[in-house]
Amino acid sequence: MDYKKIKIGNVLFWVFIVLMIVPQTRSPIMVAINKVRVLVFSPAVLGREKQDQLEPFTYKLTSLDGTYIEKEIGKGNITFISYWATWCPPCIAEMPSIQSLYEDYGDKVDFLLISNEDPEVISGFLEKKQFDIPAYVARMNAPYDLFERTIPTNYIIDKEGKIVVKEKGASDWNSQKIRGLLDVLLGTTVPSSE
Repeated sequence: MDYKKIKIGNVLFWVFIVLMIVPQTRSPIMVAINKVRVLVFSPAVLGREKQDQLEPFTYKLTSLDGTYIEKEIGKGNITFISYWATWCPPCIAEMPSIQSLYEDYGDKVDFLLISNEDPEVISGFLEKKQFDIPAYVARMNAPYDLFERTIPTNYIIDKEGKIVVKEKGASDWNSQKIRGLLDVLLGTTVPSSE
């Protein structure tokens, strides 16, 4: 046995534990760990039998500047919904991939990043991170099929209101799989026979 390696391993373990206890270092470490998850995990498209059908509805929201907005869900448009928070390490880790997806699909897909935090906190976070994804505060309870206690939880809903993707935890939303799905839903490519 190499006792020197074991001793170094033990020291590194305890340094890691101490860093996780200190609030100033805990969040950056958790974001870094979740960024690794984002690099590895791409959201899965639900099989047809697992796709819940939403009753079309109007989501009542407030934009960060206080403007009341109503967004139609399942009424002819594709929607990306993310329930998230500025303090949530998995949310922060996946945000760059959502931003990249938004940059290419924001004019064709409704992006709704919904948080229950103070709009000034959300605005400050988005500005600091240089994200321009549309963020909102909900003015109604989420429908039953969209209610989750875990954040982040993200959905892609097709034009008819079917939930084709539901993913909890940090994921790579800018993956080829998700881009391909959006292209199929938008009718810009033909679905593969896989």
